[in-house]
Amino acid sequence: MPRFAANLSMMFTEWDFLDRFKAASDAGFEAVEFLFPYEHTPQQVGLALAGGALEQALFNLPPGDFAKGERGMAAIPGREAEFRKGVETALAYAQETGVKRLHMMAGLIDANDSAAQGAYRDAIAFAADAVGEHGIDLLLEPINGRDMPGYFLNDFDKAAAYVREAGRPNVRLQFDMYHCELIHGDVSPKLKALYPLIGHVQIARANGRHEPDASGPDYPALFSELDGLGYDGFVGCEYRPQAGTLEGLGWFSAYRRTDRRPVDPLDQT
Repeated sequence: MPRFAANLSMMFTEWDFLDRFKAASDAGFEAVEFLFPYEHTPQQVGLALAGGALEQALFNLPPGDFAKGERGMAAIPGREAEFRKGVETALAYAQETGVKRLHMMAGLIDANDSAAQGAYRDAIAFAADAVGEHGIDLLLEPINGRDMPGYFLNDFDKAAAYVREAGRPNVRLQFDMYHCELIHGDVSPKLKALYPLIGHVQIARANGRHEPDASGPDYPALFSELDGLGYDGFVGCEYRPQAGTLEGLGWFSAYRRTDRRPVDPLDQT
């Protein structure tokens, strides 16, 4: 049975950010993820995580000025120094949370631009080596063009090619089934074909990016596939609750674990 991580950037927004950790724990989640922690100190985030006895599944490297529309710097020529400083910033939060996966956003630039491709390859190499010294995986995620027009990495096969080309065992694919459904259609064939590269999985309903339901993808079947493939990582719930976080957790009741153990966030494996 999959283990689920609540995405605190989209779920539990009825609470202030630092209070979302306990709310997620009280709802039965054993882990959390979020887009960015950088409005709070590493110590504040670490304490909130420990207070909920939660594992930190994932967060993103700094994306540039997100409020002004930037969506990463990794593929943007000329942003190398800022990008590398961002990796250092993320590692300070990794130290406090024990996170073992960091997602690197590519940025808004033409995927066929050769300079952007070179910058992206260099960013992968630098970030993978830097976080690898701390036992952390670097994740690359394709994002669909409807939600994020102009995003550099917008195809799962291209993302897989970058993962393979990197030649580093800690460069992995972030497999968001929602984005896969919108980009490629049926998720199952991509999941099976790319499974050896996958380092993290995320979910949302294709229609509206809400809670998983019967409208697709077929999550009960996909969760069974993950079990059959031997996936033992977290499944990130990166969806926007349609009516309210707690009101929308009916789907989760079948998967809620009753055997949770207290977690030391600095001693994750």
